[in-house]
Amino acid sequence: MALHTQSSIAQSMNYAPANLNPEKDLPKGFMEFLTPLHKQFTPWQQKLVAQRAKVLEASHRGKPPDYLPATEATTTNWAIEMPDWCADQRNQMTGPADDAELTVKLLNSGSPAVMVDLEDSTANAWEHIMLAAKNTIAAYKYELSYDDKKRSRKVTVQKSKTVTWVRPRGLHLSQGGVFKNEIMSASLFDLALIWYQIDPAWLPHNFSVYIPKSESAEEAFWWRDLFQVFAKHKSLPKDYIKCMALVEAHPLAYQMEEFLFNLREHCLGLNLGRWDYMASLIDFMLEDPNWILPDRNTIPHDVPFFQNFRTLMPEVCHKHGVHAIGGMTALYPSRTDKELNDRALKVLEQDKRNEANCLMDGAWTGHPDQNEIAVAQFPYPNQTAKRPKLASTHPDLRPLPKGVGKISLDGTRAAVRTVIRYRNGVLNGKGASLLDGYMEDLATDRIYRLMIAQRARHKVKVQGVDGKPIEHSFELVSRLFDEELAKIQRDLPSEIDRRAAETLPEARRIAEQMIVQGHHSPI
Repeated sequence: MALHTQSSIAQSMNYAPANLNPEKDLPKGFMEFLTPLHKQFTPWQQKLVAQRAKVLEASHRGKPPDYLPATEATTTNWAIEMPDWCADQRNQMTGPADDAELTVKLLNSGSPAVMVDLEDSTANAWEHIMLAAKNTIAAYKYELSYDDKKRSRKVTVQKSKTVTWVRPRGLHLSQGGVFKNEIMSASLFDLALIWYQIDPAWLPHNFSVYIPKSESAEEAFWWRDLFQVFAKHKSLPKDYIKCMALVEAHPLAYQMEEFLFNLREHCLGLNLGRWDYMASLIDFMLEDPNWILPDRNTIPHDVPFFQNFRTLMPEVCHKHGVHAIGGMTALYPSRTDKELNDRALKVLEQDKRNEANCLMDGAWTGHPDQNEIAVAQFPYPNQTAKRPKLASTHPDLRPLPKGVGKISLDGTRAAVRTVIRYRNGVLNGKGASLLDGYMEDLATDRIYRLMIAQRARHKVKVQGVDGKPIEHSFELVSRLFDEELAKIQRDLPSEIDRRAAETLPEARRIAEQMIVQGHHSPI
């Protein structure tokens, strides 16, 4: 079923159906639980979002993020106790929670951990968020299943030592239609809906949350207070809920230690959300003509602006006894294309070994075939006792991307083609799509949109097919959108069937307008 949920550009929330009756259509008693939480946490969330906008605006005026002055968080000895059940996080597999089959496969893969995702890889539409929450609850009860048609059998989630994390939508998103004529925090809605319906006795470990899209240490208090209200609701110790947090926004990279300190009763690690981080870095440096990103797939895994960040994170985390987790490898294995599969697994091995050498304790993957190789690159059970040797505790997190990769018209074309195809997937209910061997989700879509925008913004010149220089402009971008849409429609990629092809012009329109009109948020 096609879900035309983004007919307007830059829609930052989804809406419940107009005929929703929360008292009848949501779990019995849920609204009584949710209403006081909404009154407490939604105004706070809106205030934090407004503060984010001010930080971004300041960066565009030439005052980019920087380290904070010394505080108790950075000058005193404090430690977080790592529970035994979380000691091994060498691979955290992730996938969209609205996909029951993939979720079951990941949970049965033997991976040390799995993150069921209601955020970047799940389409931000009411039907998909509700299905994702339903699947997550069923997974906790070991009831989630799918029909394996090849083997003519039903496959259900099996009990194991795999640590299960749930990622709600981020603080930047709001949810409409639950409260009449009001919006509410999407993070609050997602977690409250799941928490209200589970019994902690089902779980083999503490209820565990993956916090996305944080942008400041101050935001940690929002999550801390929410976790403690939830725990009180079920008469549990206030530190019962545990979490990890993605460092996906450029400002937070400078405030990791303070963020951990503010969440020290709950947080067991930080994760380098590399693709979102790259997008955020471009966004914050968008007005700087010296900060032009090369073609994404020509950027080496050890590019300085990642590598400096990648070595700082283990220092911060291990100093206080928690995990530092690496990012996702986008190139996906294939069971039908041996050449692609071999290349994907080789890249995976190199990438995870680099992260292990940076003293990361684990990383992300998205396919069961990646688990064994990923796990093998990291020492068991973790490296939290090791500290990297840093030349400075405040390394440069914005070294210019000079002399790495290449900037080409083909790279811009590839970006245009990807954002059209990705947005078309969103219009048809897919939060993540496998495109040309790469698993693309909201984060990588945002990288490409920003990459195109900054090239046009700064009139970047590249070599044309005739050898003559071509200057990027929004007129050029529009022409590339015309040409790439025509190519896609002429030779439909494998992920687009005839029905999904009907939405391609709308996908093109939304993607192009988001770029031209400067809508660069992760939506």
